[in-house]
Amino acid sequence: MKKLVNGALVDLNDDELTNFSSYTLDPDAEMVALSKRNRLLSDTDWMALSDNSMTTEMASYRQALRDITEQAGFPYTVKWPIKP
Repeated sequence: MKKLVNGALVDLNDDELTNFSSYTLDPDAEMVALSKRNRLLSDTDWMALSDNSMTTEMASYRQALRDITEQAGFPYTVKWPIKP
């Protein structure tokens, strides 16, 4: 599990995991994760223009970014795809 500390997601330590039920999850975690996802998508938007040919790997990467919200544990644990 993760927590938000100074704008960064960090792992809970063993004591925090043991006492997890007493913690309130940070409501901004989803906003942080979606902001990162949107930035990564916008970095590759130019590749999706009609006069460009996008590789299969890049199309898969962009789809994986769009599917981030469907991951178990989102937004606290996210496995980010690797840009090809």
